[in-house]
Amino acid sequence: MADDDLPPLPLDRMTDAQRVAAGSFAELRGTAVFGPFVPLLRSPELMTLTAALGEYLRFRSALGPRLRELAILVTSREWTQQFEWDVHARAALTAGLSTELVGAIASGRRPEGMGEDEASLYDLCLEMHRKKTVTDAVYARAVERLGEQAVVDAVAICGYYALLAIGHEHGADAVAGGPSARSDALAGQPRSMTRGSCSPPVFSPR
Repeated sequence: MADDDLPPLPLDRMTDAQRVAAGSFAELRGTAVFGPFVPLLRSPELMTLTAALGEYLRFRSALGPRLRELAILVTSREWTQQFEWDVHARAALTAGLSTELVGAIASGRRPEGMGEDEASLYDLCLEMHRKKTVTDAVYARAVERLGEQAVVDAVAICGYYALLAIGHEHGADAVAGGPSARSDALAGQPRSMTRGSCSPPVFSPR
């Protein structure tokens, strides 16, 4: 599909259900429908439920902000998704992840000097994305360090942000109303399905 196959919907072209969903989204997020939610608006109930799931995973999951942002960055990098990377690289630094750790993920390297909780989460997320399974040893270590609920939430975060990456892939790159624009560094690069081989996201420490 071309990037503009599912562009933003003008208000006068929305169905009643889409208008309700767009209004609910604006109330929940404080902004108009943007980024990966643009194509999802074609299925308004799906978009509403997806946005609600994102609110839990971002703000109320069993993972604290630092570990939550680590899981999101790993997923954004594996899908080479610049939009989500731009948003969450900044959030990760604010949450306490080091510039060196974020930079290593951006370049596709295993970060050095991670804490035990960070390392167990990193390994869990990376195995899910690359192997489509989790080995017993990695799972047991993650449960020991993070707890069962946090592990389940981490799995959900990986799946949720993979869904958003696919949404970007099949919708417009339009980010009007969204927090950031996609970098030209990824222009012409496929953003999914070639996760390990694409150019890395642009990471500019602030």
